[in-house]
Amino acid sequence: MTADISFLDLFLEASILVQLVMAILMGMSVVSWAMIIKRSKVLSQAAKDADEFEDKFWSGSDLSVLYQDVKKRKDELSGTEEIFYSGFTEFARLRKTNSASPDFVMEGTGRAMRVAVAREVDDMETNLPFLATVGSISPYIGLFGTVWGIMHAFIALGEVKQATLQMVAPGIAEALIATAMGLFAAIPAVMAYNRFSSRVSKLEHNYATFSEEFHSILHRQAMAGRE
Repeated sequence: MTADISFLDLFLEASILVQLVMAILMGMSVVSWAMIIKRSKVLSQAAKDADEFEDKFWSGSDLSVLYQDVKKRKDELSGTEEIFYSGFTEFARLRKTNSASPDFVMEGTGRAMRVAVAREVDDMETNLPFLATVGSISPYIGLFGTVWGIMHAFIALGEVKQATLQMVAPGIAEALIATAMGLFAAIPAVMAYNRFSSRVSKLEHNYATFSEEFHSILHRQAMAGRE
């Protein structure tokens, strides 16, 4: 004997609460996939921009010339360029009034770059908490729908004199769909969260390393200016 039951049939025949659970899980899955695609593009572009700017930075070009070029696009900066722009801007501003105090100049410059790094990391981590939430709660939401659906299936089974597997199978099947949908929403979200967290950590390390190297270069300039 074969059963020709589609997912739509199972959804339509489910109780209102199970249908609501399925709808919530489907919505969470759609939103999480949209965020996954967007974050993937953003992080890939951030890594590409960082590599391109560092190649330009270490090419031996004059930092003042590079700063003027970056300054023309100051409203479009992100990543390493934003850190460079923030650090050099603060360095130039403090050096004008405190050229005899290189330690003070460098303290302010380092603070400006640390703030820039923190802001860039915050931007890259956008949507990651939502993915973590979807990955952690979706299975439980699906399990709740499953428990509710099976409970109703057995209650209905208890109201008949002669119970058969054929009578209870559709009810259990529509309930188990909720668990499947919970896993369908959770697994990609967890995998994406772990992957993106790793990529953000790597970019954060690159930003911090660049800040330290740039800080050292500016410190040598500050000491040379005092001498």
